[in-house]
Amino acid sequence: MIDTRQALTIAGHDSDGSAGMPADLHAFFADGVYGHGILTAAVAGNSHGIYASQVMPANFIAKQFEVLTADFNIQAAKTGMLANDDVINVVADQYSKASFGPLVVDPVIITKHGAMLLDESAYELFRERIIPLAAVLTPNFFEAQKLTERELKDDEAIVEAAKELQQMGAQNVIIKGQHQPGQVEPVRDFVLLADGEEFWLSQKYVATDRVNGTGDTYSAIITAELAKGVAVKQAVIKANHFVHTAIQNELTVGHQYGPINHWAGMKLISENKE
Repeated sequence: MIDTRQALTIAGHDSDGSAGMPADLHAFFADGVYGHGILTAAVAGNSHGIYASQVMPANFIAKQFEVLTADFNIQAAKTGMLANDDVINVVADQYSKASFGPLVVDPVIITKHGAMLLDESAYELFRERIIPLAAVLTPNFFEAQKLTERELKDDEAIVEAAKELQQMGAQNVIIKGQHQPGQVEPVRDFVLLADGEEFWLSQKYVATDRVNGTGDTYSAIITAELAKGVAVKQAVIKANHFVHTAIQNELTVGHQYGPINHWAGMKLISENKE
């Protein structure tokens, strides 16, 4: 019998399949791990936008934790959209009791374009209850600014923000670089590891509107690698290359903003194994 590595996403569901739990499960599959999901919310959306949303009741989220804990050997997990105080509290309570391995926290609170995704009242609770659970924290540029209440105007400010997030309890921190239309400079992600090592990962900016699920996939590949027992540094580097490859190779899905190409990332993984 094959020793099947298993990972868990605790996230919202996007009905168009481009982001949230669908993107996480695509990424888990592409990286060769079996994916489980705890649903926190659902949105009715397509490539033009989101038209309705529904947050799951806290008791339903807790029940999902209970039944997965009773049956499966999950080696790593990640969070996505947590939505509000009730969801944050139940996820923090249940994860602290579960044996799901290291937790990757993707703070789905602000989009790469600056749109808000978390109730304003929930930010302090997120800092207090979720960040200290994070083996790896993966905010985008805007999320890092919001969580640290800093203006990230240069590299030095980004480094200091990562250190502050580490002081909040996250063991390892990746602050993902900005993606701006017409950008000429490379996209640069800053990585601060638990042992104090720090470095930048740089990829050429790709001018495309097929970037839905970028952050979800980045954190999901890290999670999948941790489930395999890979060290955080190697997991982050692999996730960075996977996502860049998935953005470079556009998919024709939908009429406007579309998903990244997990098949291209899977092909990259397959080629590197040979």
